[in-house]
Amino acid sequence: MIRFRQGFLGLLADPVRRGYPRLENASLRVLLICVTCVCGAVGVCGQQRPRVVHVFVALADNVDQGIVPVPAALGNGDDPGRNLYWGAAYWVRTYFRKSTEWNEIAVIQNPSAAVLQRAVFYDASHNVYLVADAYQGREIKEAIVDFSQAAAGINDEKAIHVKGANGKELEISPQPDLAVYVGHDGLMDFAIEGKFQGKAVGERQAIVLACESKACFGPSLRPTGAKPILWTMGLMAPEAYTLKDAVDGWMAGETAEQIRERAARAYSEYQKISMSSALRLFSSGW
Repeated sequence: MIRFRQGFLGLLADPVRRGYPRLENASLRVLLICVTCVCGAVGVCGQQRPRVVHVFVALADNVDQGIVPVPAALGNGDDPGRNLYWGAAYWVRTYFRKSTEWNEIAVIQNPSAAVLQRAVFYDASHNVYLVADAYQGREIKEAIVDFSQAAAGINDEKAIHVKGANGKELEISPQPDLAVYVGHDGLMDFAIEGKFQGKAVGERQAIVLACESKACFGPSLRPTGAKPILWTMGLMAPEAYTLKDAVDGWMAGETAEQIRERAARAYSEYQKISMSSALRLFSSGW
């Protein structure tokens, strides 16, 4: 509920009593009240709340995950810097760091027991923060649970505090507008307990870049109330060019189908497959 200062509304209600000229035009008085409502909702006129994307990455792990084995350095789930899903050329942290639109404003080591590294990016042109967490490979189940909670709007984490480029502390909401999972589809190997019942407040969307994610993640994602704008129908390499193009479309306000086409186009280009094959791989909605 928006609360107004009594003095301001009193001024609008009885300006003469307070020594101000009366607003004879009733429409103008209504307009002033409406403008006040809008300004109160966003905090300061013209400054919308930053949107938040939270990306949950389960580091590739040759030992603790059911993946096709990759070279030892890429499949070391304890080493985010060289890991296939995080530090390699086309993967989350490295790819977004090289982007001209996203500025990496903070890197936090071990923000929780399961997360080895957190990278925070900011896109000033869209006023969007992207928080990416690299989960230890053996903690893949925790990564999926945390993603599901974020999609449901029930993330237990308190506000995310980071220092920006100017040294000023920033507070980022732990309840993302867009929740993303990237990595091996662990739900092919195990089940997660519990039901992630979503909160009714706010609209949340989700992306799941993992093999056959619609079939595997669908049952646990549906109760969250989050709208799936991109997931997969088959085997895939969840590299970050797909994620970036999808997020670009989301920030631009595109429809889920337009985002799907963006993702397919990027995947087709980098994987050297036909656009029709890429479109069959991706799906949006239920």
